[in-house]
Amino acid sequence: MRMLNPQLAAFVAVLDEGSFDGAARRLALTPSAISQRIKALEDRLGQVLVLRQSPSRATPAGERLLRGVQQMRLLEAEILGDFAVETAHAAPVTVSIAVNADSLATWVLGALVEPHQRDGLLFDVRVEDQDHSTRLLRDGSVLGAITADARPVQGCTVKKLGVMRYLPIASPDFVARHFPRGVDAASLGTAPMLVFNRKDALQWRFMRSVTHARLAPPMHYLPSSTAFVEGAALGLGWAMAPEAMLEQPLAQGTVQPIAPGRWLDVPLYWQHWSIRSAALAKVTDALLRAARQGLRATRSST
Repeated sequence: MRMLNPQLAAFVAVLDEGSFDGAARRLALTPSAISQRIKALEDRLGQVLVLRQSPSRATPAGERLLRGVQQMRLLEAEILGDFAVETAHAAPVTVSIAVNADSLATWVLGALVEPHQRDGLLFDVRVEDQDHSTRLLRDGSVLGAITADARPVQGCTVKKLGVMRYLPIASPDFVARHFPRGVDAASLGTAPMLVFNRKDALQWRFMRSVTHARLAPPMHYLPSSTAFVEGAALGLGWAMAPEAMLEQPLAQGTVQPIAPGRWLDVPLYWQHWSIRSAALAKVTDALLRAARQGLRATRSST
């Protein structure tokens, strides 16, 4: 049972799935039926809501609508769940969140286990860089986001999670070859560097902390947290890697710091919509508990 208007359901499905075909599969309709519902909704509101491209995206007007509809979906699922408890037919509640890849690879996944097993929550996890994840809150794609931004998005609540520490690491052979006299502008400008993606600014921040020179080192793009450490161990380049992923590689000697005593600390925050949702509160509590175990409590100076 769903109370959400069929036109709104089609609108959300198109943006969730990224296409009219995907929305049709999800709602067991034809793409033509989805298109008709979106067109009827746009005619009703007098504005274009969806950009017909690959993937489909919301227009600014569509983003405003999506923020409200996502909240409606969550509250609807909780309300229907309350009525369905007696018959044991409560539909699962899905909570959409944005998480940076390093948090997902280290401490976040364990935090989601309890609210899933105890409360039956499902998760729609969107991987996004911590410097950019608030965009998904603003456009209505997610209900909460792990972010490096302490400034609250309008309509959101912010809670501090802790600090993720990053160490600049490479294989011993790589360090001996590229940094025989330590890190400086000359060595950092020529040593190959691993970058997660084109939003990843950590390596640049580290280089700026060492030298103010304008550097253009050779780069590998490697969009995987685990492959990042493995790539450094194999000698592809140096990288900024989460401290939490380095205990074993450092102990085994497959990687080492390229600049002992230097690191970057990235404060992380949990931002979520300020709505009265039991599901969102449970996810928030689980993340805060896990962060106390998986992140540093305070920001340390280098």
